[in-house]
Amino acid sequence: MSDPADEADLIKQAQNGDKAAFEALLRVYYDVIYRIAFKWCGNQADAEDITQNACIKLARSLGSFQFKSAFLTWLYPLVINTAKDWAKSRVRRTTDLDSVPEPSEPAEGDAKVYARQVMDQVRQLPDKEKEALYLVFSEGLSHREAATVMKCKTSTVSWYIHEARKKLQSFQNMECRYG
Repeated sequence: MSDPADEADLIKQAQNGDKAAFEALLRVYYDVIYRIAFKWCGNQADAEDITQNACIKLARSLGSFQFKSAFLTWLYPLVINTAKDWAKSRVRRTTDLDSVPEPSEPAEGDAKVYARQVMDQVRQLPDKEKEALYLVFSEGLSHREAATVMKCKTSTVSWYIHEARKKLQSFQNMECRYG
């Protein structure tokens, strides 16, 4: 949304129960919510489920937004936490992960295959490392801004990214030796 005053008015109206204002807020942020969900899980159907859950969570928790930060800064953790909760509930519902069939995928170029492998490795990182990588490299936040979203110190964000890079580098080294 281009004008912060208009956004604040829209949020206040939605907080006061104006359904049209909430729908307008969703129109503005739905694509952002979906993008965060998709990057977190890497699959369209799952991202749609996470997005739907995040929209419900947004409706329930919008009243707690106090305008102390940018709305998007408040929205990031809401969506990321929704994705984390969704992933945990999915694991609980799946009794034997080894029995889940791999989806068939069309042949892709080497670059796409490698990018998919890297994203699969990123998704396997601990949540805090994955969240820091996502906020800094995918959303373009500074370490300080990511620290605000993650409610930690800037140095902690830097450490999470450092640890994630080490793990991803070890993955890349393994691929070079065995791939």
